[in-house]
Amino acid sequence: MSTASPRRTIPWILQSPVIADVHPPGWFERLPRWASTGGVLVVLLAVSAFVRTRYLSGQLWSEEAVATGIATHPLGQIFGILRHAGAAPLYFLILHVWISVFGTSEAATHGLSLLIGLATVPIGMWAGWSLFGRRTGMIAAALFAFSAFLTQFATETQVFELLALLGLVGAAAFVHAFVLRRRGYAIAFGLVLVLLLYTSPWAFLFWAGAAVALIPVVRTSAEGAAVLRDAGLAVAGALVLFLPWLPTLIYQLGHDTSPWTYFEFTGPTFPASLLGGDRVLATFGVAGAAALLPLLARERRRSAEAVTSWALLAIFIGAMVCGGATAIFAESWVTRYFAPVVGAILLLTAFACARTGVLGLAVVVISIAFVANAASFSPKYKSNLRDVAGELAPLMRPGDTVLVGEPEQAPLAWYYLPAGLRFATLTGPLRDPSTMNWSDAYTRLADAAPAATENAVVAPLGPGRRLLYVRPLTEGAEGWAPNWSGLVRRRAAQWGQLLAADPRLRLLPGARAPRYYRGSCCVADSALIYTRIG
Repeated sequence: MSTASPRRTIPWILQSPVIADVHPPGWFERLPRWASTGGVLVVLLAVSAFVRTRYLSGQLWSEEAVATGIATHPLGQIFGILRHAGAAPLYFLILHVWISVFGTSEAATHGLSLLIGLATVPIGMWAGWSLFGRRTGMIAAALFAFSAFLTQFATETQVFELLALLGLVGAAAFVHAFVLRRRGYAIAFGLVLVLLLYTSPWAFLFWAGAAVALIPVVRTSAEGAAVLRDAGLAVAGALVLFLPWLPTLIYQLGHDTSPWTYFEFTGPTFPASLLGGDRVLATFGVAGAAALLPLLARERRRSAEAVTSWALLAIFIGAMVCGGATAIFAESWVTRYFAPVVGAILLLTAFACARTGVLGLAVVVISIAFVANAASFSPKYKSNLRDVAGELAPLMRPGDTVLVGEPEQAPLAWYYLPAGLRFATLTGPLRDPSTMNWSDAYTRLADAAPAATENAVVAPLGPGRRLLYVRPLTEGAEGWAPNWSGLVRRRAAQWGQLLAADPRLRLLPGARAPRYYRGSCCVADSALIYTRIG
């Protein structure tokens, strides 16, 4: 009596599609493993570095200047500064050491981000190889080498490359520890958890994703209780190690003024913006569907490959849902906060491409073609303040005052203008213009009466002293509607009127900038110089 083959008992949508496989050339296969792997890695690193260094010397914008300013302080002062800057310390400590060796130029500070981003290529290869095999490792290395997210932040003096690297290690350690039950990795997972928290408060998105990922792991594991115990110990250890910073975090949550009030979650930009656009998302989706749907079949859904895939997907989905819920209540949410889960989704994509033969290879090639142009993700002009400073700095002398109309741009003005100048914002004179104090910043700006504060800035100027007023270009009113930005816009306009009407001040003829505005993606300013005459 004949029996139906197992394949026919599986619904057609869950059957593995018949896709032609692809194999490397024979000469490549005959090479020693270390030579072929090393050769591929070197080529990917070289090409990735070439792509990501096109704008290495590009202008900083305000967030980068803040990071650089904080890192220039002695180590003992950084922790106190960060209490009011609303940030965690790890990246700034690393940046402090880095700039002590390489300096504070744009290329130097961007170089740290570039190096961290390039480190994801070999680590991504290891992660993919150790979880799914050599082919997945090779593809993962290629995806990390051309990741649009990593390309964008390779030229940003910010924390997001480090978050992506730690998230990649954390995702791999999670699977090794709780799916493949290599229990030593639980320690590595716990260390990654605490390092993420010391890098950014937004690390909680990875924590949320990992918590969700435990659900399919526990449900399919024969050691469900042991998995939960090991995960609990890892989390407990991370929380204990984070206790020294917890009081600072609590203070920041109670006093921080966030200028970012975007709500992209319901729009079409996410998660496509995390991967490089809708075309990349759709291309990845083709390989993902072809590789993952067959894993839903009853006889395969508990396999190591299936559970690993569900865990990686759950890390991403859990973080996304948590971020969306946070945005509803806090209205502070942007794509870059999801840096810690970039690694999980790229590892899952590498697995899907490796398991779908020619289709997967086509997906890799097409997706790389979509993101290979760094100009699509790394803006050439993030700020025009370097241009403004270049035009007006020769007219300023030591002891003159720089008044910055958008408070968080004071560190940017400090970075590009010469030493020896005094600085003030719309809340009054600054003792340290290299940092931004976000503690109760909205309240302080709202309470700073423009007329009285203007007098506190102008009165100390001696006759002949000059006042450089750097005012944000706020003509794009839509981007200046939220609470903080709207207040800055109103105050900057009020100050412009007060300075123009102040009889103690006279415009310096021809001292206006920029003469030619080249555009900028993030920060744009105009500036003019007054002379104290009374």
